[in-house]
Amino acid sequence: MAIPVLIVIGVIAAVIIASFRVFREYERAVVFLLGRFWKVKGPGLRLIIPIIQQAVKVDLRLVTLDVPSQDVISRDNVTVKVNAVLYFRVLDPERAVIHVEDFFAATSQLAQTTLRSVLGKHDLDEMLSERDKLNADIQEILDSQTDAWGIKVANVEIKHVDLDESMIRAIARQAEAERNRRAKVIHAEGELQASQQLFEAAEVLARNPQAIQLRYLQTLSDISVDKSSTIVFPVPMEFLKGFGTNVTAPQSQPRGPAEAPSGGG
Repeated sequence: MAIPVLIVIGVIAAVIIASFRVFREYERAVVFLLGRFWKVKGPGLRLIIPIIQQAVKVDLRLVTLDVPSQDVISRDNVTVKVNAVLYFRVLDPERAVIHVEDFFAATSQLAQTTLRSVLGKHDLDEMLSERDKLNADIQEILDSQTDAWGIKVANVEIKHVDLDESMIRAIARQAEAERNRRAKVIHAEGELQASQQLFEAAEVLARNPQAIQLRYLQTLSDISVDKSSTIVFPVPMEFLKGFGTNVTAPQSQPRGPAEAPSGGG
């Protein structure tokens, strides 16, 4: 009789010990009573009656989900491979367990399809230059669809946009052409500004003849500093007028002796 009693006592003790479960601070237990939802139990030592009650443990920490590389056709018909990373966490353990079979897999699949659909509406240039806007658009769409599952999408980051070699060379040629265009525009703007300044300087010198003389002297000073053997000395035309000579008109040659008029006989 002692052995059966000890066996019964041991079974009861094992059941009692198994009925107590410890949940960490970041864990919640979704408890079902005979198959129906009962309550969500928080962290600590909790009693879960075997057979009668079942508990599903849910982690509330932020989850990092790597979205696999997706083939995306942009709006300008360029095929690229894009991958991203998704950050989400469970806000409502009850809905995360009851409303979706596997919220982790469901979120991963939804992120892949949303990534393709959103990026397919944009050009390649927008994918490369407006990542912040695209991240915000994807995050907003995912957050609105996963809200029914009790999941909050905190952030979405596009990691890589991979192009083939031909497209990389085309983008490099485009960038080079753009730099050449900007250089020509800057050079033309510089020429325009210089011509405007020269025009204004000419107007000032035309109103002040003395300024022209000062400019001549400054030019001579600049030339004298150089080690050149040739010096060009600019002289105004007004200065040379004082040294001009009066040129008289050449005298007319004397006529021959006048012929006597023939008399009439």
